[in-house]
Amino acid sequence: MNNGTLASAGLDIWQPALQQRVFRRLLDCFAYPGRVAPSGDSGHAALITVLATLLDGETSLADPHRQIAAADWPKLQARRDSAESAAFVVADGTRAPDFSPQLGTLESPERGATMVLTVTTLGEGQPLRLSGAGIDGHSALAVSGLHPDWIGARADWVAAFPLGVDMILCDGARFAALPRTTHIETEIG
Repeated sequence: MNNGTLASAGLDIWQPALQQRVFRRLLDCFAYPGRVAPSGDSGHAALITVLATLLDGETSLADPHRQIAAADWPKLQARRDSAESAAFVVADGTRAPDFSPQLGTLESPERGATMVLTVTTLGEGQPLRLSGAGIDGHSALAVSGLHPDWIGARADWVAAFPLGVDMILCDGARFAALPRTTHIETEIG
C-alpha cells in the first residue's frame, strides 16, 4: 500500500483492541515528540490506522488532497468539513499547504486542528531539530517527503500559543507526532 490513495486491506483496524494499542502509541508519540512508532500489523497504511483510532461520528474531517479512499469514509464515520474548519485535516505532506486550518480560540484552544500529513518516509531524509515539552534538550526527526513550507506554516499557526495545530506525520507503516508545543528547526548540514 502507498500513502497516496488508500484502500482498506481488512477490518481488524476497525476493532477496539487494535485501536487501543495504536492510541497508546499515539499518546507516547505526543509525550515524546519526534518519536516514530509503528502503526501495527493490521495490513493498513499508517494514515488509515491513525484515523480509524482517532475519529468517530462526532468528529469533523477534511481531506483536501484526497488521501482517503472513498470506501474508507463510511467506516471512519467522520463528518466531512472544509480544511479551514475541520477538527482533523488530512493532507499530502509533499505538497505545499494551500489552506489555513482552525487554530482554536483563547477560550477553547483545544479546537485547534490536528493535521495528519502523509510523507514518504520517517527516519530518513531532511532532519528536523526538535525542542520543547517532552524533549530533553534537542532531538532530531528525519523526514523524507515533507514540503518545507509546512514547517514555516506550522510556525505561524503555533505562534500565538496556546492556539495552534498539532501534527501527526505518517509514512506507509509508521507515525510521529509534533504537538503545538514543539519548536521545529530544519537542520543545516
